[in-house]
Amino acid sequence: MTININGSLIDFNIPKVAGILNITEDSFYDGGKYSTIEKALKHTEELIAEEADFIDIGGQSTRPGSRFLSEEDELSQVIPVIKAIKKKFPFVKLSIDTFWSKVAEESVNEGVSMINDISGGSMDEKMFETVGRLKVPYVLMHMRGTPQTMGTFTEYNNLILDINYYFSKKISELKKFGVNDILLDPGFGFSKTLEQNYELLKNIDKFKIFNLPLYIGMSRKSMIYKCLEITVEEALIGTSALNLYALQKGAHILRVHDVKEAKQMINLWKMLK
Repeated sequence: MTININGSLIDFNIPKVAGILNITEDSFYDGGKYSTIEKALKHTEELIAEEADFIDIGGQSTRPGSRFLSEEDELSQVIPVIKAIKKKFPFVKLSIDTFWSKVAEESVNEGVSMINDISGGSMDEKMFETVGRLKVPYVLMHMRGTPQTMGTFTEYNNLILDINYYFSKKISELKKFGVNDILLDPGFGFSKTLEQNYELLKNIDKFKIFNLPLYIGMSRKSMIYKCLEITVEEALIGTSALNLYALQKGAHILRVHDVKEAKQMINLWKMLK
């Protein structure tokens, strides 16, 4: 299983790691830590040293109840950072975590290689058309509502079947716009209760029917620290445990805050394989 990034095929026989670079002030775990260009560059250097396969840049917090940024405000956050990173680290593979098509396009124009959209195209009707024109891989995530309202959209007829239907419909729409490199993110923590997150994790192999890479983001989320009754700062071991389970169920990319530990875990998983 592969995706095409800038003419190079990325093979997922060995799982990959996407390191998180949040440049927002109010992210649930690292808000404000990397909100200047200097801090973002330093953290990028750390992620590269820890052998991140991708670096996912986010300029808008998507935690429950987070502040909503316009596309212009988000552009002012992410574009200077992308330019600085590509100047200092020209070969690094970047993705942009955005639901705005304009942010996606301008980021790709500055060297970003992949678009990671939590809304599945529902918050900007031009997103699918834009991705098709840009010819870059697209991470299609499952969410209902918005980050501000998703907590009220947790009723499902059948969680797994409903998400499968969502993916099927969205994949069909994307292909109409010529998007071929699609990755599926089941959306842990988005419009799902604590119990539903674990039901989802137990069943992520059900999404293999699409024969597309599975992109998994559980790093330090509330499904871990609330379940264990610990703080988000103490959630690294729980993150590693759930990520290992996800690999056993067929995950291809792990989106994490802690790249070094994720890479170590993947190396041990390879030994077991």
